[in-house]
Amino acid sequence: MAGSIFRATFTSFFEKWLVSQQTHLEELLFLSESINKDEEKCKDLVAKVLSHYQKYYQEKTELVNSDVFLCFSPPWLTSFERSLLWISGFKPSMVFPLLKNSVGEFLSEEQSHRIELARAEIRRGERDIEQALARIQESLAEPPIFYLMKKMGKLVDGEVTEFDTAMDDLKKSMAVIISDADDLRASTVRKIVEILSPVQSVKFLAAAAEFQLQSRKLGLQKESTVANQSA
Repeated sequence: MAGSIFRATFTSFFEKWLVSQQTHLEELLFLSESINKDEEKCKDLVAKVLSHYQKYYQEKTELVNSDVFLCFSPPWLTSFERSLLWISGFKPSMVFPLLKNSVGEFLSEEQSHRIELARAEIRRGERDIEQALARIQESLAEPPIFYLMKKMGKLVDGEVTEFDTAMDDLKKSMAVIISDADDLRASTVRKIVEILSPVQSVKFLAAAAEFQLQSRKLGLQKESTVANQSA
């Protein structure tokens, strides 16, 4: 019951969050296209957008603690959006093509060098998390979980307790993986913003928000088409 409540609450939160995301995108695009760009206004808007992302991760943490498995295949996303996921969110290294397409030609030599260092560090972080997740997944085919899963419906009292304990441990391990992945996502964006100028950061964040919102729009269109064909 608690999981269902958290799911409904997060779905409602996410829909409202997307509305704010669209508003932020419009502000980012307006400022990035302005002839005279005010650096202080850019700084303020960048801070507001980053705070908006932080609210998302704070709310998501509550959901992870309630139903971690749901977060690996979130029903509030379209099937197209889910196909783009990497451990319950965007893959951190996805920011680099967005960065290249939005401000690549305006980067200084020093900025380019720092970004390459950040790219290498982030890819190492991705590999570490992927390896940790693989170890957890492989453990499901080993005792005690595999043995207990085979006996589902026939477990005796002691085995029921053992199975519940094993599942609780699995949930905790999965929650750590998502937390690490979310931390890497957030730190990736922060690193990029620290390297870029305020004006460049506005362009980069606009590209990131636009990619997310267009992905959702495309996903909704595809689902609508399928629904109409089935009617």
